[in-house]
Amino acid sequence: MQVAMHTAGRLSAGLGQLVRAGRQLSHRAAHELYGDLPGFGWALLAPLERDGEQRCSALAAAVGVDGSVVSRQVAALERDGYVVRRADPHDGRASLIGLSAAGTAALDRTREARSAWAQAALADWTEEEAETLCRLLERLVADLLPESAPDRPRPPVSAA
Repeated sequence: MQVAMHTAGRLSAGLGQLVRAGRQLSHRAAHELYGDLPGFGWALLAPLERDGEQRCSALAAAVGVDGSVVSRQVAALERDGYVVRRADPHDGRASLIGLSAAGTAALDRTREARSAWAQAALADWTEEEAETLCRLLERLVADLLPESAPDRPRPPVSAA
């Protein structure tokens, strides 16, 4: 059964509001959340943690940003000690970017802060409501960006 146009419109409007709220939170709390980690740092460190060492070109593809932009951002993260670079053993002309201990620590601090904010925002929610929201958001992201993970199984959705 297809979703009604007015429901799709409400969802689209709600997502827009969520994105704007996220931007406002990011601007207000960038220092608290990221400390001395640049704002773009999270976007680059998370795929390194998830997927391991990789070339700058693969990292750029993972985050959907031009390679020259990622190259400059990686250089800044390397200067600040969040990533390490080493020669690619399969191609001496290329290098692999990996997460450093400081990068891992920055990700951990960021996750703790984000989780605390989410916990405060969901203080009046039941665990079941929060789990349902998580499951549906994961499904929505998979449906909106199917090309980003074509082999990933779709999250199951149970009627709650």
